[in-house]
Amino acid sequence: MGRQRKRVVTGDAPPYSRRDERPSALNRKEKKKKTDFGKLFINISIGLCIFSLIWFFYAVYMRSSLSKRVVTLHPSPRVLDANSTTAKVSSERFWGSYRPQVYFGMKTRSPRSVVTGMMWMRQFSNSDMNLRHTCEQGDRLQGYGWLMHDGLTFGVQEIRDNDFTLTTEYVKRVGGDHGGDWTWRITAKQHSSAPQPPVISLMFYAAADTQGSLQTHMEEKNRLASITGFSEELGNFKITFRKPVTGELSSTKYASYNYLQTLSPGLEKLTDIVKLSLNRRFVFSPPSGEKRHYIGVDTYKPPHHQNQQKAADPRKESDFVVHQVTVQTPFQIEVLFESGSFYNRPNQLVGSIMTQELERRKAEFNAKFEKIFGLESKGFSQTHIKFAKAALSNMLGGMGYFYGESVVQSVYNEYPLLYPGGALFTAVPSRSFFPRGFLWDEGFHQLLLSKWDPQLTREAIGHWFDLMNIEGWIPREQILGDEARSKVPAEFIVQRNENANPPTLFLALQELIEQLSSKSDEAAAKPTLPFLRRLFPRLKTWFEWYNTTQTGPKPNSYRWRGRDKDTNLYLNPKTLTSGLDDYPRASHPSADERHVDLHCWMALSSGIMASIAQLLGEPHQDYKVLHDVLRDNNLLNDLHWSEQLRAFSDYGNHTQNVSLQREKVYVPPGQPRHQFPVARLVRSVRRAPKLQYVNALGYVSLFPFLLQILQPDSPKLEHILRDMRDPTKLWTPFGLRSLSKTDPLYMERNTEHDPPYWRGPVWININYLAVRALYHYGNTKGPYQEKAADLYKELRTNIINNVYAQFVETGYIWEQYNDGTGRGQGSHPFTGWSSLTVLMMAEHY
Repeated sequence: MGRQRKRVVTGDAPPYSRRDERPSALNRKEKKKKTDFGKLFINISIGLCIFSLIWFFYAVYMRSSLSKRVVTLHPSPRVLDANSTTAKVSSERFWGSYRPQVYFGMKTRSPRSVVTGMMWMRQFSNSDMNLRHTCEQGDRLQGYGWLMHDGLTFGVQEIRDNDFTLTTEYVKRVGGDHGGDWTWRITAKQHSSAPQPPVISLMFYAAADTQGSLQTHMEEKNRLASITGFSEELGNFKITFRKPVTGELSSTKYASYNYLQTLSPGLEKLTDIVKLSLNRRFVFSPPSGEKRHYIGVDTYKPPHHQNQQKAADPRKESDFVVHQVTVQTPFQIEVLFESGSFYNRPNQLVGSIMTQELERRKAEFNAKFEKIFGLESKGFSQTHIKFAKAALSNMLGGMGYFYGESVVQSVYNEYPLLYPGGALFTAVPSRSFFPRGFLWDEGFHQLLLSKWDPQLTREAIGHWFDLMNIEGWIPREQILGDEARSKVPAEFIVQRNENANPPTLFLALQELIEQLSSKSDEAAAKPTLPFLRRLFPRLKTWFEWYNTTQTGPKPNSYRWRGRDKDTNLYLNPKTLTSGLDDYPRASHPSADERHVDLHCWMALSSGIMASIAQLLGEPHQDYKVLHDVLRDNNLLNDLHWSEQLRAFSDYGNHTQNVSLQREKVYVPPGQPRHQFPVARLVRSVRRAPKLQYVNALGYVSLFPFLLQILQPDSPKLEHILRDMRDPTKLWTPFGLRSLSKTDPLYMERNTEHDPPYWRGPVWININYLAVRALYHYGNTKGPYQEKAADLYKELRTNIINNVYAQFVETGYIWEQYNDGTGRGQGSHPFTGWSSLTVLMMAEHY
């Protein structure tokens, strides 16, 4: 048997051992732990990656979803049926003067209506071009506006140009399936101061808006006798242009005629198309007068810009027909619209037949006006009553029907979006300057219109709420359609969904509820209850939107969103959303602000919400609890009473030590100044702001009184009444000024280009609320009842006298009134909330 070999171990290798053939238990555990940690790390990494991807896609989805909310309409059933404005459902309101932006025109309440209108120009004048069409302050007319208008069947308007007056009258007659007939009568008379009877060209037109067709029918070479047409809403129709006469029973008067038949890409282009078609080659040759060349419509030649690449207008072009008649004053012309489906009309609505109809409607208007407002029984003169009728008629004649898409944006949208297309039937503040819908103006408008026609108010409110999105937001300025958009500066077109406006529609709803409970006119008020039932789902969402998006830093406090952020250029950054624009707020906008006017609007709104909910049998307790909290005078004092000012005030990051200074621009010696930037006015802050009461005495300070939140026995009421009557603060012979004369920002410019707006002038809407509140406190038992009653009489008289005097002197009702002279200023005519003077005359609050 051989000898056993020995194993030779070399180097540093450990000696062989059987136990070394397997790792120790400790080693195995360490190895396993390392493996587990690695796996865990990998799993965590994978998990984090998956989570990140999920979160990323979720964020993308949420952002996409949130970005769509701003243009997603509210899901509840519409307040108004989709066909509520059609001729079959609402034939009386189908046709109307729903084009407030033009001096005279009519359309239907349908999205793509055939529109009709009138332009005019004086021939042989010193100026080459004085074409009038859209209401423009630059036309410097002596006055224009409706003298009588019932909102339904007729209207009488007077337009005073420089040396002649045009009276535009229309009467409607319902019949057939498409809204029936109407007739216009235009009467022209020279002013006594005119050296000779002026020669005037009237241009009557019809224009299709992407649908419908128009055909011309000529006689006597170039006289357009009539237009026939067809559209989906109107069926077949005919427009007849009668010849001018001196009076109703007189013979035809000499006239020259022209016509234009072309296409238009949009209604906002009509004026330009007419201007570009004018030619001086035509001769006016009356039998007993000299021959003279006059300006008439000829062939339309679109403008050609040499070396300028301009994209073609992508819109569909539509028929546009103009009938021009040139005639010497005095004269009268009638234009007749006849519906093809009105088969059993008794006669044509022209001549003496129209006169009879017009006189009948005038008599009905006068009787209704006195029944509602009772101004004769109150002892007002006939000239005062004529003024009041004009104020109401201009608001009724300023009702517009608009259709289009707002341009909106939220924080989740990089670029503005188009809101879903929608219709709006609304009054407008000013036919010349603001011929579109404004949310907070409309609540004041409907306070007056609801007295005259509650159904009109229900329809207007319904249209506004049908424009609400899923969040409960209603764009505060409605710029619908190209025609409306053409009148608005670009910086005001985009509406942002965090921005509110005072919820004044609650004032109009409050009036409808009171009419319902008083049963003064049961037939007119009866539809209000089913209307409120349809409105309520949207009304709840609207209220909740305010109550969640406009909250302040403290419980039960509120803050307007949307203040100007570029504080360097504004003396005091504006708060357009409050409706009071440049009224002084905290000098440095921040989330710490508390706004007393918004607090009061919410107190009022919650109370009206409780009333409506209770009326409908809906849960109302939450609204009632919130109303009780917000109207608690102790809370109001804690949040907004400034002991320093002895008045209610906003709170925020504020300093009064600010001014506008011309910035310094260094120009090196010898360098031309024009090569360097223009020195701007910028804000200089001389003392750092701090959290404090703003201490600006004015309209905002009065809101607890204006909206009747204050208890009749509140000592704060005494301070308010004293400040109101102080001529060094708010009192003027013309109404309450918007900002105290003692305030550092009184009548101060806000920027280089912005004159003072709500910093001193007298505004009628706030003065109406003041008169209304004085009437309330003057008829409610309390220590200040007598003082309030005396102030009521004095303030009411001052406002009525001044607005009336300015109307007589200037021919207009104005946007605001100078607090030093009472003179009307701002945009005109402003027959929006300034027409509330009628309610003060009637003492209807």
